[in-house]
Amino acid sequence: MDQQKLLDTLHECMASCNHCFDACLQEENINKMAECIRLDRECADICSYLETAISRNSPFVKDLAAVCSKICTACGTECEKHDHDHCQKCAKACFACADACEEFAQQM
Repeated sequence: MDQQKLLDTLHECMASCNHCFDACLQEENINKMAECIRLDRECADICSYLETAISRNSPFVKDLAAVCSKICTACGTECEKHDHDHCQKCAKACFACADACEEFAQQM
């Protein structure tokens, strides 16, 4: 996986998580969405941080990519439990990002 493709995937995942986060806050039963909202924030934050770390050539990129993969997988797993379109799209973006991060970490 090349670095630019990973950066694009991270950015897409962050944007999907932020959209899902905001949309979940508008759902009728917000309590049911609490874990989804929490993981959306975690995932968006780590994707954004990894994007920054890569751009500044951090020596911790491999470790951060592994953590990012784990968080993206957790977020995707939670999002796919919900039938809302925003959650399903977010899950897809999270799983793609998890795979990309894992592949990138293994290449380093």
